[in-house]
Amino acid sequence: MAAIVIVGAQWGDEGKGKATDILGGRVDYVVKPNGGNNAGHTVVVGGEKYELKLLPAGILSENATPVLGNGVVINLEALFEEIDGLEARGANASERLKVSANAHLVAPYHQVLDRVHERFLGKRAIGTTGRGIGPTYADKVARIGLRVQDVFDESILRQKISSALDVKNQMLVKMYNRKAIEVEEVVEYFLSFRERLEPLVVDSEYLLNTALDEGKHVLMEGGQATMLDVDHGTYPFVTSSNPSAGGACVGSGIGPTKITSCLGIIKAYTTRVGAGPFPTELFDKWGEHLQNVGGEVGVNTGRKRRCGWYDSVIARYASRVNGFTDYFLTKLDVLTGIGEIPICVAYDVDGERFDEMPTSQTQFHHAEPIFETMPAWDEDITGCTTFDELPEKARDYVLRLEELSGCRISYIGVGPGRDQTIVRHDVLAS
Repeated sequence: MAAIVIVGAQWGDEGKGKATDILGGRVDYVVKPNGGNNAGHTVVVGGEKYELKLLPAGILSENATPVLGNGVVINLEALFEEIDGLEARGANASERLKVSANAHLVAPYHQVLDRVHERFLGKRAIGTTGRGIGPTYADKVARIGLRVQDVFDESILRQKISSALDVKNQMLVKMYNRKAIEVEEVVEYFLSFRERLEPLVVDSEYLLNTALDEGKHVLMEGGQATMLDVDHGTYPFVTSSNPSAGGACVGSGIGPTKITSCLGIIKAYTTRVGAGPFPTELFDKWGEHLQNVGGEVGVNTGRKRRCGWYDSVIARYASRVNGFTDYFLTKLDVLTGIGEIPICVAYDVDGERFDEMPTSQTQFHHAEPIFETMPAWDEDITGCTTFDELPEKARDYVLRLEELSGCRISYIGVGPGRDQTIVRHDVLAS
């Protein structure tokens, strides 16, 4: 039995899809425990690039059953569009996918409210994707949310939508000067998916725990990342769920005592999308270089990612918060040939050195990186298959990051392909 959690260690877009895809072919279930269609993954299989938004990356692993867990918020229209797109390319998606009956649903009014609220905030906007994720989670916590199981009880569905719109229409009309949304329109919207949705719905908590009891392997693929966690991230510039390791347990129904490995995914440099503080952010030619060579464009939004050097303060923090057993370092090849590579080892906040994350949001906003530098390598590393095959300077860089980051680096990505990964320690062999 193995229950492995995959968690992003920065602000997302670290390459979790690749890690899930590599391990997913060797496990029985791949579960997405949080987020919605705001958390995209790019996976390259056989030279083909797949951009996944709501579906777990395990959907491309033929040996694994993909599961949308109870902690996910599901836009049904986006779900079936994504399934259709994959099946048009020959992937077997809908026959294997399982959806938790307890997962919450993104309603059309959630998306409307998300967009108008961001516009209302103006310069104070969070930089959401506008896909209704935050309002859906807000309704979940307020206990007025819609769940997958409600689609199969029309009376309950109508009651819940009517209750929600009693308040939301007041906001739309009186606060945002928008048109009210009709209850029956939303009811019909959800009922239109019922026939196609029904074969996918399961008691996912029972399914996954039974699988573990039978000695099978389960991989939990977290969306977003640690620094976007609503509790542990750079609040308020965060997502609306807990994409840390603890959240994976809650969002899958798998208890923490069953977790055997926790794998943090971290880039050899740092990126983030949207607003919020970013100590190592670059505004020079090297930021542009990382953006262009690394292909740093958001899967969901098409927005260019902000780029900066590796931040070991964040890496140590993520290791501590998640209890990482291993790191998967991605995109090492992007640093080839850049001369010297700065590594952030601490922060300077108004003359005071911080070797760990500052306590307050204000301090983090004012944090300036303290760098040490290491020489880069010029050799092409995209064909390296073992750690010893890497150039000495590349090995030294990895070992220094390992020393600074509070966790062993067990996997190293040297290119976008499935086979372009160096394995130093196999978590499935633990």
